[in-house]
Amino acid sequence: MKWLKRTENQTLLAILLAIAVGTLWPGITQFEVLGKIFLRLLKMVVLPLVFTSVFSSIAGLGTLRSFERLGLLSLVYYFCTTALAVFTGLVLVHLLHPAAPISFHAVPKLKSLNPKDLLLDLFPENMVRSFAEDRVIPVLFLALILGGACLQAREKGLPLKTLLDSLNETLLALTRGIVRFTPVGVFFLVGPLVACQGPSSLLGLGGYILTVILGLAFHATLTLPLLLWLWGKVSPWRYFLAVREAPFLAFSTASSSATLPVTLEVAEDRAGVRPEVAGFVLPLGATVNMDGTALYEAVAAMFIAFSYGLSLGGTQSLLVFLTAVLASVGAAGIPGAGLVTMTLVLQSVGLPLEGLGLILAVDRFLDMLRTSVNVWGDLVGVKIIDKVLARSGSF
Repeated sequence: MKWLKRTENQTLLAILLAIAVGTLWPGITQFEVLGKIFLRLLKMVVLPLVFTSVFSSIAGLGTLRSFERLGLLSLVYYFCTTALAVFTGLVLVHLLHPAAPISFHAVPKLKSLNPKDLLLDLFPENMVRSFAEDRVIPVLFLALILGGACLQAREKGLPLKTLLDSLNETLLALTRGIVRFTPVGVFFLVGPLVACQGPSSLLGLGGYILTVILGLAFHATLTLPLLLWLWGKVSPWRYFLAVREAPFLAFSTASSSATLPVTLEVAEDRAGVRPEVAGFVLPLGATVNMDGTALYEAVAAMFIAFSYGLSLGGTQSLLVFLTAVLASVGAAGIPGAGLVTMTLVLQSVGLPLEGLGLILAVDRFLDMLRTSVNVWGDLVGVKIIDKVLARSGSF
């Protein structure tokens, strides 16, 4: 049975078995620790992976001249569109207020920071402490400035780049290995949840799914096409028809990295993007441009908070916004990577990682949708950047 060899099919089967076993055998709660081990593995790898991924993207720009022109424009575009996606998700989740009908024995205490603390948090006073305390914002800032310093150091910075590039690839391999255990983790997270709360605990996912889909649809069909029309001076519909193969492939693979060769091909051969622009912007985008993932993470964090009966204030919503934008930059372009960086978003406001058990049952389907939006965002971005640079004559 070849279909059972695919992780996504195994995960679907694990969800169905977990619902059945959790309904019929309450004793599965004794094995909840196995699900928590899976969550700990995700937490273990996430921050180092985000750091090395962002550093490698910046240091891979080659020279400061490349960063000042093509790199800076690309990063500004990526951060702006990701911020728009997260803002869309937060607006929708506050309007629809989805929540799972679950009662928790212990309600977590949310973290809160004032704006001054948020600003100071950008600048780490101790690099090691930032990693030890899982503080994502200072770690990301450190990765950005260290990548820029590596470019400034030129040849002398190459050994550091080689080391962290190697570490990044190793962490990606480790992440793929952990993601392979998703079916086991899902089984021992969903099963105990159903045993404690009953099958009705999963019924509340309908509102969550609808919110994510509406957010992704709004960003993909309104926000990105509007940007393409205004800044790229291109018909969004005609452009989509020219490059549609890449987003469709992204949906089936749930991996922007696996889709990258096709994304490059359609951008250069069918959309008329210059090879020197596509060859830089699209690989960078496959690493740092995750509009769909960022939107999903923001919605998922708010959904988990609402399910705990918590209401996030303005500062906490801002924390979710910032962390979702920044954490998506370091999300690997592989299936299930959004779950890895999702742990950072939950930790930023003090939500327990066990809340992931609420959304794992439908994560694979939503992963396919958000990856399609990620790749579509890359393709829109490369066309806009190519047009802007051509009009300015700077590249």
